Amino acid sequence: MKKTIAILFTAFALAGCDKHNALVDDEKDNAKDSLNQQKEQVDNSTRAAKKQTDADAKAQKADIEAQQQKAKAQIDADKKKVDADAKAEKAEHNAEKKVE
Repeated sequence: MKKTIAILFTAFALAGCDKHNALVDDEKDNAKDSLNQQKEQVDNSTRAAKKQTDADAKAQKADIEAQQQKAKAQIDADKKKVDADAKAEKAEHNAEKKVE
C-alpha cells in the first residue's frame, strides 16, 4: 500500500511538474513573442523616420538649389545691367565729345 501511494504521489508530482513546466514554457514563448513584436515596431518606426528624413533632406536640397539658381540669375542680370550702363555711359561720353 505504501508503494502504491508513493507511486501515485510521484505520478501526481510529475504531472504537476509537467504542467508547471508547460506553463513556464508558454509564458516564455509569450514574452518572446511580445518582445519580437516590440522589436518589429521599433524597426518599422525607425524605417519610417529614415524615409521621412531622406524626403526632408531631398526637399531641402531642392530648395537650396533653387535659391542658388535664383541668386545666379540675379547676378547675371546685374552683370548685364552693369554692361548696359557702361555702354550707355560710353555712348553718352562719345556723343559729348562729338558735340565739342
